[in-house]
Amino acid sequence: MDKKDLEKEFHMTGGAGETSYARNSSLQKKASDEAKHITLETLQQLYKETRPKSTLGIADLGCSSGPNTLSTIRDMIKAIEEVAHHREIPNQPLPEFSIFLNDLPGNDFNSIFKSLPDFHTELKRDTNTNGDSPSVFISAYPGSFYGRLFPENTIHFIHSSYSLHWLSKVPPGIYDEQGKSINKGCVNICSSSPEAVSK
Repeated sequence: MDKKDLEKEFHMTGGAGETSYARNSSLQKKASDEAKHITLETLQQLYKETRPKSTLGIADLGCSSGPNTLSTIRDMIKAIEEVAHHREIPNQPLPEFSIFLNDLPGNDFNSIFKSLPDFHTELKRDTNTNGDSPSVFISAYPGSFYGRLFPENTIHFIHSSYSLHWLSKVPPGIYDEQGKSINKGCVNICSSSPEAVSK
């Protein structure tokens, strides 16, 4: 299967049937929940440091088609609300949220969009916004993250809990001329990583 076929044909089973990803993603949810505190603390720190004026852009790479995506997004919004209403940032209004969902083109984005009314109802119930629901704008960006997906200056935070292990090719520039990893001993960007890795 060549790259174009892979991008077109490879996706989780959509819909809400017995074999759908939506009905069979509890293991992924459990693993994501285990690391959730790291994601939320990082997002809160980013918000404190950058204080976006009006809109906070969040991308979910490999969002798939189940309920896990919106659950994670809801947790992120609640985490930002917690910081925005904290005394460290007095009178900081809650930003609008621009949510960019990404997966390969064959993903069942419609399943996610069909659950948006319930998402907004739950978000309004779970947040402290004087009875108003936070302004959340959700859009889908189908495509491979080997190419550019998003407009310039729109993303503040990228989340990906289960997509990097699906890489269909080795990212360029992670090996030296001798074929050895330039990020030896690390599977992520860490304090010992050379500057070339973060580029």
